[in-house]
Amino acid sequence: MSKMFKISLPDGSVREVPEGSTPADVAAAIGPGLAKAALAARVNGEVRDITRPFEEDAELALITARDEKDALELVRHDFAHVLAEAVQNLYPGTQITFGPATDDGFYYDFAPAPGRGPFTEEDLPAIEEEMRRVIARDELLIREVWQREDVRDFFRRTGETFKAEWVMELPEGKPITMYRSGQGDGKWLDLCRGPHLASTGKLDPQAFKLTRVSGAYWRGDPANPMLSRIYGTAWLNKKQLAEHLVRLEEATKRDHRKIGREMDLFHLQEEAHGSVFWHAHGFVIWRQLEAYMRRRIDEAGYEEIKTPQLMDARQWERSGHWGKYRENMFVVPDEVPGTDEAAPVLSGGADLMALKPMNCPGHVLVFKQGITSYKELPIRLYENGSCHRNEPHGALHGLMRVRQFTQDDAHIFCREDQIVEEARAFCALADRIYKDFGFTYSIKLALRPDNRFGSETDWDKAEAELRDAVVAAGMATPEFGWEELPGEGAFYAPKLEWHLTDAIGRTWQVGTIQSDRVLPERLDAVYVGEDGQRHRPVMLHRAIFGSYERFIGILIEHYAGRFPLWLAPVQAIVATIVSEADSYAGEVAAKLRAAGLRVDTDLRNEKINYKVREHSLAKVPLLLVVGKREAEEGTIAVRRLGSDERQQMMRLDEAIAAFAAEAVPPDLAPKQG
Repeated sequence: MSKMFKISLPDGSVREVPEGSTPADVAAAIGPGLAKAALAARVNGEVRDITRPFEEDAELALITARDEKDALELVRHDFAHVLAEAVQNLYPGTQITFGPATDDGFYYDFAPAPGRGPFTEEDLPAIEEEMRRVIARDELLIREVWQREDVRDFFRRTGETFKAEWVMELPEGKPITMYRSGQGDGKWLDLCRGPHLASTGKLDPQAFKLTRVSGAYWRGDPANPMLSRIYGTAWLNKKQLAEHLVRLEEATKRDHRKIGREMDLFHLQEEAHGSVFWHAHGFVIWRQLEAYMRRRIDEAGYEEIKTPQLMDARQWERSGHWGKYRENMFVVPDEVPGTDEAAPVLSGGADLMALKPMNCPGHVLVFKQGITSYKELPIRLYENGSCHRNEPHGALHGLMRVRQFTQDDAHIFCREDQIVEEARAFCALADRIYKDFGFTYSIKLALRPDNRFGSETDWDKAEAELRDAVVAAGMATPEFGWEELPGEGAFYAPKLEWHLTDAIGRTWQVGTIQSDRVLPERLDAVYVGEDGQRHRPVMLHRAIFGSYERFIGILIEHYAGRFPLWLAPVQAIVATIVSEADSYAGEVAAKLRAAGLRVDTDLRNEKINYKVREHSLAKVPLLLVVGKREAEEGTIAVRRLGSDERQQMMRLDEAIAAFAAEAVPPDLAPKQG
């Protein structure tokens, strides 16, 4: 008699199935609709192939298209495999390497056959058609368990040198999973952990599109061969793909680099790779954000400080950053005073100086000046801190990833009994700030990584404190997208992450708060407790913008350059229809400036429609048109950027009052109700 397994379902029911049964069998027993809809299974919390037999009693949840996050990851993984099979069908001799799912699709890296150049975007239509043929064949995706040496021998026989190299770095004696599609001589095999859908036919052949080709070094090392990386986007159905392509088109229109040129905000050039040249209009936005944040942190009880750019490498050794981030730090020798020679470099870089990649060690040094009593805690130190990180040239991207950046950085030194309240207050502060910019957001808790400092007890405490703070803030709910992310914390602390959603539905990870007991220990930060003894403070690392550069880039794309009036670099242009109105235009501009508005005039001998188009391209919110009639009547004709309504005639004094009120930053505006 075969062994029976008890399978517990989400509704609380339990089904007994014989050994050898699969989640697909359970789905079929429940009903044909579920059997058709089920894509994979979560067995005891692990996502598995729906055709993989149960090995013991288990908790089972069937994954369908309604479980969008899991379903998308599955189909994107499968599309990557279909891409690899299609490329090898079309171009024999091509070697496969790896092809993961991404946030909106997938990619796969290939080594083209000898004598063939790299793949190009001209190859993509033919590959797409072959992918659809593979899908139409509805090939079963079969999981097979192999021994490591057998996998290596198979790939050596088939000329797959990259896979043969990689598999030998997997743990010895541990079974390896291979996935097979097709049968007989036409079968195709790939090394993969899985899981996969039951067959290629489960994919919608109209729900993917190959998007581009780039170069990528094998294993990310420039010393290794260059591969061809083919990218694609993939979704559950054709409708989702169409919506995504519209978002891509809209994202292209909103590209902050393009809008930055049109609005004359900033530029980048080779003479300063990864550093931004801010133009006057762009720096207006920066200054407005800086002033806004200062007001917010002042009311929240922070003290603003400024710490050095260069610090002795020994400080970075003590903090632990030297061992983790040395390759990303800009390092200079500390010269011997009175000579032209550099100091000898001792082991560990003791006579080196480094540009700070982050502000936290400097803030600890400020905290350590003098004796701190428990009564003085919490101490909240804030800095608009300029940092440098040696990012690879290929990773740099406009304002979004740079080498020199300024963080709205702060560190809260507090007692253990103050942590939850401080973190809760930060949640409330971040909420006010993000709402002022029109963002919705989700909150995630990034938990301990494998490679970390500190004791398990301290990690348990820190994770629980951050979790409790979100609960206390009333944000550990589906409304706030609450989720826990195993393994994604920093090496010294777990962190709460704020993921903003912009105007076209993209998400950006921006703000964080981390509960850290490691750095105060490593850098010997102490306070005197009520008992007169020395105690370690807990250090809460926190930021809301993240960096000014990246946040401005996000804002440009979020608003498509159409900033709210308080942030707009030029808030109004006074444009003349005829030269006889020049004097009145100057008077209007002067009165607007006196009311605190940023105003320019356009007195050129050009047609008004030309001026309207030009200033609309520059995203000026208000175009105030004046002619002889307006000058005589003391009025202005108001055209608003993006408005379909006809221009509005207003008396000058009324317009000034209205615009001045509209231009007040949100934190200074009168509270409603």
